[in-house]
Amino acid sequence: MAERMPMLPALRAFEAVARLGSVRAAAAELHVTPAAVSQQVKALEADLGLQLIRRRGNALELTAPAQAGSETLSAGFRLMAEAVRRIRDHQARPQIRLSIDPTLAASWLIARLPRYRALSGSVDLLLDANRAYADFGRDRIDAAIRFGIGRFPGLDVHFLLAEELFPVCSPKLLQGSHTLKRPADLRHHTLLHNDWSSRQGKWPNWQDWLDAAGATGVDSKGGLHFNDGLVVLEAALDGQGVYLANTTAVQDLIAAGKLVAPFPVRVRSDLGYYFVCPEHAAGRREIATLRDWLLGEAAADRAAGQGAGRV
Repeated sequence: MAERMPMLPALRAFEAVARLGSVRAAAAELHVTPAAVSQQVKALEADLGLQLIRRRGNALELTAPAQAGSETLSAGFRLMAEAVRRIRDHQARPQIRLSIDPTLAASWLIARLPRYRALSGSVDLLLDANRAYADFGRDRIDAAIRFGIGRFPGLDVHFLLAEELFPVCSPKLLQGSHTLKRPADLRHHTLLHNDWSSRQGKWPNWQDWLDAAGATGVDSKGGLHFNDGLVVLEAALDGQGVYLANTTAVQDLIAAGKLVAPFPVRVRSDLGYYFVCPEHAAGRREIATLRDWLLGEAAADRAAGQGAGRV
């Protein structure tokens, strides 16, 4: 005989509180009041005869029994969400919702999509352009291209693209009196900075590149500073300065002659792009088709020496 299960709303409320660490955040996610969430958690505790959550000042703390089951419970709800998604989409045209960084989508993926759409096994793609990591269950994401060092627990992970950084600028910037024949010539130009950092790995800056190039007398901090890769790229295209760009952002623009790379020196980042999806979804035909196509595109870039760096 199957073991009697507590009521699903009570389990859902507890799972949200345990995952988010807040009754208020759980209530917002579930679209109910905090009081309703608290009542459901208390009902679950009464049903199980166990205390699940205790307060430590203003913070919530899971008891040992709660910790023992919370992760498995979250995994169960993710599987339920996937099952519901499959039921809803069974009669509909197959579709993949792909989470991707906006800069990578604009500078690399979009131009390549016609080749994917020409595949016999391709399906409709819905690009969810977002810099934050999506929640596969809550956000109904099928797959993602994530930026990092490749550690994504619980996901099926495949390396796509590494990153190298090197100076680029508009061709018209080289037509003035100050050319760029040597790295030291950068002292006569405005440096464009993308002020971005990562806790996962090393993202080189202008000083790193200048050291690698052996350039002296260049103010590595001066110039124009931005906090968005697409915006600083527009400044470079407009001829406002020299940008220390990453390969995936500029490879197609260099091939089109819209940007030039005056120096061969490149510095390597620890970070790269990875195709990821939930392990239980890795075997889906449409996911496998997209994954294999992306791996092929990335491999072609590496072979051509354009977009992936040397790995």
